[in-house]
Amino acid sequence: MDTNELIETLVADTRQPVAPLSFVWWGAAGLAIALAAVIFFATLGLRPDVAAAAETPRFMLKFVITTMLGASAFGLARGLSRPDEDWRGVAPYLAVAPALLAIAVFVELLLLPPGAWPAKIVGMNSMVCLAYIPLIGIGPLAVFLLALRHGAPTQPALAGAAAGLLAGGIAATFYAAHCTDDSPLFVATWYTIAIAGLAALGAAGASRLARW
Repeated sequence: MDTNELIETLVADTRQPVAPLSFVWWGAAGLAIALAAVIFFATLGLRPDVAAAAETPRFMLKFVITTMLGASAFGLARGLSRPDEDWRGVAPYLAVAPALLAIAVFVELLLLPPGAWPAKIVGMNSMVCLAYIPLIGIGPLAVFLLALRHGAPTQPALAGAAAGLLAGGIAATFYAAHCTDDSPLFVATWYTIAIAGLAALGAAGASRLARW
């Protein structure tokens, strides 16, 4: 290949359409939710009393917290995937879900006698929670790592951690529909550990896959 042919080839490559990053992220979110749903319904499914549970504030609060975490982590991961994006503007929103959970924990401690606290923290499904939130979230995390690879994150570990929080928020939202432990004390303990594991995995994965 001579010089002119090489130049023409490079020019042709630059003219190839590239999917906008916003389209990539929204597509990744849709695919991630679909994957999580498939894994959830194939392995766990809804709790038997879901209709009655939906009338209780503790049950519904789980979804408020997990969806808020997912939404805020989506904005952060998306911002971190672009070197020209000011992700610091959306980073504070990530504190909303932990703040809501902290308030719920405080109220729960006021409502329950101290002798009941250990049982509510341990619950009935702690090991199930630690196993299935990562299981449901691993597929979505892989999708989001590919989305990061499509971008150009200048801080891949941080971006990967945000992707892990996003995957964890999605996974925890599905898992919450199965979990019969509705106490904020349980959520603050076991959901947090499981989601943190996905965040750590995302940070490690992005450091290798999304570096440029």
